[in-house]
Amino acid sequence: MVYMPNILGPWVAPPQAGPRLRRLAASPASRRDRRGAPVLRVVGVIVDSEGAVPGEVRIGPSGEILERGSRGTLGPERAGERKLHGIVLPRAVNGHTHVGDSVWTKEPPRLPFHQVVAPPHGLKHRLLAQTSPREKRQGMRASLSAMAALGTAVTLDFREEARPGVRLLRAAEKGAGLEAIALGRPADPLDRREVRALLQEADGLGLSALRDLPLGAAELARQEVRRAGKRLALHASESVWESLDPVLDLKPDLLVHLCEATGEDLDAVRDAKVAVAACPRSNALYGRFPPLAQIERRGIPLLLGTDNVMFQAPDLFREMEFAYLSSRARGEPLEPRTLVDAVFVTPWKILGRPAAARLEVGAPSRALVLRLPTEDPYYQVAARSAHRHLLVPGRSAVGGAVPVA
Repeated sequence: MVYMPNILGPWVAPPQAGPRLRRLAASPASRRDRRGAPVLRVVGVIVDSEGAVPGEVRIGPSGEILERGSRGTLGPERAGERKLHGIVLPRAVNGHTHVGDSVWTKEPPRLPFHQVVAPPHGLKHRLLAQTSPREKRQGMRASLSAMAALGTAVTLDFREEARPGVRLLRAAEKGAGLEAIALGRPADPLDRREVRALLQEADGLGLSALRDLPLGAAELARQEVRRAGKRLALHASESVWESLDPVLDLKPDLLVHLCEATGEDLDAVRDAKVAVAACPRSNALYGRFPPLAQIERRGIPLLLGTDNVMFQAPDLFREMEFAYLSSRARGEPLEPRTLVDAVFVTPWKILGRPAAARLEVGAPSRALVLRLPTEDPYYQVAARSAHRHLLVPGRSAVGGAVPVA
């Protein structure tokens, strides 16, 4: 198991902190709201579904927006609040994870891709079969807690191992501080009763590539997902090209990867109004890259995901930075806004919760703060953000990120 910091308790000054930070951590109750957490006043740029707008906000102890206005309109500083300068964003959504393999934290073996992850005999699936439920639950909880500490509010998780796998994810989710949307995978995809029972507990189905499924399984999945009113997501064209016609005939809600998709394939995805989750770091590990620039040009709804935890940490800030830099290196540069929207805005719309991407008083959104320069805010978020810049109200400080009085 990888060591995870205590990210669930209140912030305390780290051992290396100087006198000023220790005084801040020990500040009296008059500087905090009645729940013991500070009210933050952030002056800078607000980045949400309405774009990037200069302004200032007051943020409550759980990240709720208490006030919002243009700069200088919120009046004088109040007792019990702390003032910061930076960029304010909604909480993030991780568009694709496999947290079940969190128990593996070593370097991934240098094997062909299918020998590592392909069901049912790839290394990952053997690992899951050999690991106790308790160890898997602990690993998943550590990964979910780490995501929450980095400002992720929701993850769309492909959860293998049928109903027991979904139940383990539900148990790991408790107390982790974020919502895990469980996209389950049946042990026997041709067993209609099993698929139906799985959908009573899962939020939908997250299937492997169509070519990995027995004949008839995909159509059965489509029927049962629609009957249950839930979500259908599939891997597609990840390591080899696959015709997307039979995939799109299933009317999926989400396709993952599309590294080998052609321009015609992407036109069809756009016309079908299907969202795509891209995982650049995971793909790069095996010499592939998703066609992000082509997806951007076509206006296909894009999410970013961190994919298998056994490959890399579930850190969307690293994912954005890698996607931006590698796209430029390939001569196919992306607009930084495309990546920021793929993490903080578009997923909320895909989930049917657009208000969570709008930072305004009374909205269900919750804010996070990046203490970065406010010039060119989309570039700052996509390419220059680090843990030490991040403050997530309601969570412990991460990487030394602390409020500045």
